[in-house]
Amino acid sequence: MVSIAFTGGGSGGHIYPGLAVAFYIKKQISCRIFWIGSGTEKFRSAVEKAGFEFFGIPAGKLRRHFSLQNFADIFKVAAGFFAARRILKREKPALLFSKGGFVSVPPCAAAASLGIPVFTHESDLSPGLATKINIRFAKKIFVPYEEALAFFPPSFKKRITVSGNPIRPEFRAADPAKGRAFLGAAREDRILLVLGGSQGAREVNDLIRASLPKLRELFFVVHQTGPLNDWELQPADRYKPYPFIQDELPHVIAAADIVLGRSGAGTLWENAALGRPMVLIPLSGSGTRGDQVENARYFEKAGAALILPGKPASPEKLLKILTALAEDEPRRKAMAAASARIGAKDGAALIAEAVIGALEGRA
Repeated sequence: MVSIAFTGGGSGGHIYPGLAVAFYIKKQISCRIFWIGSGTEKFRSAVEKAGFEFFGIPAGKLRRHFSLQNFADIFKVAAGFFAARRILKREKPALLFSKGGFVSVPPCAAAASLGIPVFTHESDLSPGLATKINIRFAKKIFVPYEEALAFFPPSFKKRITVSGNPIRPEFRAADPAKGRAFLGAAREDRILLVLGGSQGAREVNDLIRASLPKLRELFFVVHQTGPLNDWELQPADRYKPYPFIQDELPHVIAAADIVLGRSGAGTLWENAALGRPMVLIPLSGSGTRGDQVENARYFEKAGAALILPGKPASPEKLLKILTALAEDEPRRKAMAAASARIGAKDGAALIAEAVIGALEGRA
């Protein structure tokens, strides 16, 4: 039986899209899939829960700024390369698929050293540091948008395929009626879904806290606060906070009239696949390379989203935008249509078919 290696990590935004591709491949062909990643229990358990083998390697973080930790992490990256090489040599996969993140660099380099074809995917509009390294080893490169091609050297263009972003299959099968039933929302309720990120976003949470009385007049507010919020709001009429929405999230997104939150690539694409209008508060500042700002601007330019201006964003500006959208159903419908046009490309299927084609000698 043919084996396929997957790698990626650093956040759930690398793990879950990779798993979406793996699920699609398993539905199409008989194969063995295993994952090479850091030994972080959170990511190991996610992969093993999905039914795939997991092999842990040392992982050093890649940073763009000077830090004394960079010197220690050089040795971790080297150790990760040799550990990944041992695993790949022993398990003999026919191909390695990388979803990116700092953990993916040593396995991609190790696969190339063994003559194993490497496919890699970048989720954001512009490539991150790991992708910039991994494309040197890659036979095929997948990007989400046509506009992303401008960020790659001309010599790499022939290897690039515009695939969209892979998302879990349950998002494409989501049912808004199930979402409303889970929330207890009436059919006539206008739903505002607030996504603060898997760990919660204090900026987003504080904006909701300051704006909640008026928001409850306009919407049935559903608020994923994240588990690490430092304040508590109790459920109230037309307000439902959740630390984390799990299996029901696809249905809740499908039921939402507007989604408010950050602009990570995976979340954007999940919303787009369900044709949701968005109001975005991209993560910015010294702790980020600006990828969320770029992603948000792409969706705004396409007509699928509005960006909350200002740094920090203010409750007054948030209420102004949401009040206008609440009262303008034609605009919400136009934003929804633009969002759906972006999300129509099934990244998991397109990437999986390319992988299968390569295994079968068609690519």
